[in-house]
Amino acid sequence: MSQEVKVPVLPESVEDAIVSAWHKKPGEAVARDENLVDLETDKVVLEVPSPVDGVLGEIRAEEGATVTSGDVIAVLEEGQAAAAEEKSGDSEKEPAEEAAAEEPAEPSAKEAASEAPAETQKSESGKGGLSPSARRLAEEEKVDPGQVPGTGRGGRVTKGDVIQFLKGSGSRTEERVKMTRLRSRIAERLKEAQNTAAILTSFNEVDLKAVMDLRRKHQEEFTAKHGVKLGFMSFFVKACCDALRKYPVVNASVDGDEIIYHGYQDIGIAVSTERGLMVPILRNAESMGLAEIESSIRHYADQAREGKIALEDLQGGTFTITNGGVFGSLISTPLINPPQSAILGMHNIQERPVVVDGEIVVRPMMYIALSYDHRIIDGREAVLFLVAVKEALEDPSRLLLGI
Repeated sequence: MSQEVKVPVLPESVEDAIVSAWHKKPGEAVARDENLVDLETDKVVLEVPSPVDGVLGEIRAEEGATVTSGDVIAVLEEGQAAAAEEKSGDSEKEPAEEAAAEEPAEPSAKEAASEAPAETQKSESGKGGLSPSARRLAEEEKVDPGQVPGTGRGGRVTKGDVIQFLKGSGSRTEERVKMTRLRSRIAERLKEAQNTAAILTSFNEVDLKAVMDLRRKHQEEFTAKHGVKLGFMSFFVKACCDALRKYPVVNASVDGDEIIYHGYQDIGIAVSTERGLMVPILRNAESMGLAEIESSIRHYADQAREGKIALEDLQGGTFTITNGGVFGSLISTPLINPPQSAILGMHNIQERPVVVDGEIVVRPMMYIALSYDHRIIDGREAVLFLVAVKEALEDPSRLLLGI
């Protein structure tokens, strides 16, 4: 009995998806609820599980195809799993047998010399003159076996020869790869931000000695109690929430000719993944404690990197924090995340000489940057916002006392 596999109902505001990767091939056995295919949307990757036990009979939407809710993307044949597994077991033996059949007998030095000149052997090394492992590696790396000098008996190309060729080839290769759906969406939104907002960036620097001392003093106890480490990001989130409360226009957004002031602080935390940048949202961050912030950030970061984060966790947000310092960035001008009007950029912590109370001392310093939409945020509010963040981080007790 045939069973159609359809695209599930896509999340709200998502019109279509791209078939990212099939995890099964036609003829292979599948188990109920086993992931068949990944569908990539603007924000997340959706897994489509098998509805029954059976065999994948036909794929109707190849990788790269655009699909919508309800589209039939494959057909399953129920009740054929056992036969498929048996066939699969037989096919697993074939490569070994083929390899044995293809394995050429090693010629004697006299035979090798009489059969063909060295140049001919080299040109045919991509056929009978490759060991099975060398052939597989050459195919994977798209290497022309005829260009690889063979060091095996009779000029045979070994796997080591292919590896050495890859190391020293220095080829000027080019590869054209289509953008992923997420990367295209990121590019679209960043260009939208540049074209729409009047973006300006202001800078300041923060002495993080007080925060580092606090973390060092209470890290062990904090981790034991809450099951998560006390990082820097939770302090920055709380400092930004405090500054946003003082300067609410930095937390606002533009809608046509109106300014929307948000009575809450939903903070986006930029997370780098293999697929691109994602920004999960901490809802009502102003009411969260340090431990809850750290736990939420770790949870969302893990979900994002595994491609399992829910779309609703990436939507909305009134302000964003991005940390280029984890990659070594010293200073940058981050782009705002529309329709938000501002974003804070964190950077690398470096020990630098600074003057404190008339004396030169070495302190762990970080440059911070606020990019903002100058259409609604004046330089005064932007600078005072950064000063408020700086003061809260240099004296964390201010956050506790609410001053």
